[in-house]
Amino acid sequence: MARVRYGARTEAEIAAARGSVSRLPDIWSTGVVAVWESDPDAVAAVLPPPLKPAERPLVRANISRVELPGYPLGAGSVAVAAVHDGVAGWYPLVMPMTHERALTAGREVFGEPKKLGEASVDRDGLVVRAALARHGIAFVEVRGAVDGPLPLPKPSQKTDFYYKFLPAVDGRGFDADPVLVHCVRTEKVRRLERITGDVVLRESMYDPVADLPVRRVVEITLGEKTTDQKGRVVERVSARALLPYIHQRYDDPLQILDGPPEGSV
Repeated sequence: MARVRYGARTEAEIAAARGSVSRLPDIWSTGVVAVWESDPDAVAAVLPPPLKPAERPLVRANISRVELPGYPLGAGSVAVAAVHDGVAGWYPLVMPMTHERALTAGREVFGEPKKLGEASVDRDGLVVRAALARHGIAFVEVRGAVDGPLPLPKPSQKTDFYYKFLPAVDGRGFDADPVLVHCVRTEKVRRLERITGDVVLRESMYDPVADLPVRRVVEITLGEKTTDQKGRVVERVSARALLPYIHQRYDDPLQILDGPPEGSV
C-alpha cells in the first residue's frame, strides 16, 4: 500500500521534524514599532487577572514584513504594557497574520491572539507607512519620515504574556483551567532608524484598539530584526476571572452590541 500521509509518523520521523525546526536559520524582518502613552484606565481595563498595569500606560504597535523562505509574511501586533509577578512585559490584544500557517502554530502552541489579517510596511525614499488591517479597515496606521540612524542595541530579551485555553464543548466556560504563558523572545537588531511621524487609530468593531487613544507618541522606529522565542506555563489562572475577557480572542457577533465611544472617528 502506498504511504498514507495522514497516517501516524514513526518516532524517527517525529525526531527529524523536531530537529529541523531547531536548525532553522535566522529569519529577518523589516518592521515599524510605534509606542505611545494612552489612557491609564483604558489600559488597565483590558488586562485579565493576574496581569497588572505597568507604571506607564504604554501601547505598542509592531508591524513587520518577514522574509520567510518561499513566501513573505506580513505580521503585526498591538499590545499594552503589563506586569506579572515582578516580570515586566507586554500583553498583545490582537496579532494579525497574512498566512494561516503562522496563525495556527502561535495560537495552538503559545495561546497567541493571532487572526488572519493584513500587515504592510512600505518605504518610498524617506517616507514610511505601515498599517494593520482586518475586515477592510486599517485600524492602525503609522506614518512618518526617516529622521536618521539610531545606535544598534545589544541582543535583548523581551517577554509577552499569553493566555492559553480551550472554550468548552458545551459553550459554557472552558474545557480545562486556562494557563498563563510567559513567552520570552531574544531579539537581535542589524539596522535601526528613527521615524518622525504619528499614529492613527481607526474605529473597528472587531479590533477596537481605538479605545486606547494616543495621548503622546513616545517613539517610532524602523528596523531590521530577528528573534527566537521560548514559552513556558507559569501558572493556572481562574476560569471565572478570565471568562469576561475571552471575546478579545474572537470576532464575536455580539460585538455589534458594543457601540464605539462617543466622539470616536
